[in-house]
Amino acid sequence: DPECKGLISKKEFQKSMETQKQYTQSEIEFLLSCAEADENDMFNYKEFVERFHEPAKEIGFNVAVLLTNLSEHMPHDTRLGSFMDVAESLLGYFEPYLGRIEIMGSAKRIERVYFVISESSREQWEKPQVKESKRQFIFYVVNEGGESEKMEMFVNFCEDTIFDMQLA
Repeated sequence: DPECKGLISKKEFQKSMETQKQYTQSEIEFLLSCAEADENDMFNYKEFVERFHEPAKEIGFNVAVLLTNLSEHMPHDTRLGSFMDVAESLLGYFEPYLGRIEIMGSAKRIERVYFVISESSREQWEKPQVKESKRQFIFYVVNEGGESEKMEMFVNFCEDTIFDMQLA
């Protein structure tokens, strides 16, 4: 979009995709057929991305969650291992956005719950004051106190981190 109008010609779009060498010719043709162009063969790139990229991103994230969960439950399964090799780039793309918490389930077993970490939360998590709070927490947990003190330190850490992230 050289003029920053949000419009791009199908020809420019095709050339850009071919230059990237990430798509086969049939994939490029399919994507071009999905673009709704005007009489000048131009289409709104932003609308195109919202219509196709966001749903694909959501599906990709769910596949990454599924594969991550399976690999944690079946770490030595060779069939899954070969599938994980093929999906390595997908997993690498979503790894920074994949959050996980562990909770005690109703069956008194630890269950993992996965969620999306937003870009803004990731940026806040990397702020210096939050990093310092994490560093202090880990230092105290490793070097000080018994179990009850560690739980109290964890609660304090969570409260401080939430406060720091709100200020960041």
